[in-house]
Amino acid sequence: MRGKLIREIVAEQVEPALALRPDLVTLSAGGNDVIRLGTDPDLIAARCELAVRRLTRDGAQVVLFTGVDVGFSPVLRHLRGKVAIYTENMRAIAARYDCVVADLWGLTEIRDVRMWAPDRLHLNALGHHTVARMVLSSLNVPNALEPQRPEPMPGTTWRRARTEDLAWAREYLVPWVLRRVRHQSSGDHVLPKRPEAAPFGRLQP
Repeated sequence: MRGKLIREIVAEQVEPALALRPDLVTLSAGGNDVIRLGTDPDLIAARCELAVRRLTRDGAQVVLFTGVDVGFSPVLRHLRGKVAIYTENMRAIAARYDCVVADLWGLTEIRDVRMWAPDRLHLNALGHHTVARMVLSSLNVPNALEPQRPEPMPGTTWRRARTEDLAWAREYLVPWVLRRVRHQSSGDHVLPKRPEAAPFGRLQP
């Protein structure tokens, strides 16, 4: 769920996931912690390891996501070193617990603003499609997903780009800063879309 911090994921989601007796678990966590000012990527990774240790104890295969190389992003590039430290921690944890690594850092296709939602923090549908292909490849799962390319970037002027930046700051950045000041998260009070396990989609032959 969006906005959740690693301590909330460990406390709220790990045991319900294990109650399903899964063979495979994907764990993409820690990003909301890493982008917060003053947080320690080593401590965040240690909390993530608690989840991995518990998930693997009963024999589930865990797919562990690295961070994204944010060097392309004007909004997040100042955090590139911090995300890199977190990513190396994820690789080390994956090695210790025999996890499959979903390498977002190495996925160069998503270093493109056209793969991202208007908030500049979350992937859009095209970005998710690209990540899904990478994960299936990491698991050696045959699939029919074809690469999708973003539409060409429309021409723009310096003035229009700055206007878009101001609109983004007003709609997304200012609320984010206010939540930090109030010690709130966008994940507070967010409930799962599907709280009960149910069949999803059509089974492949």
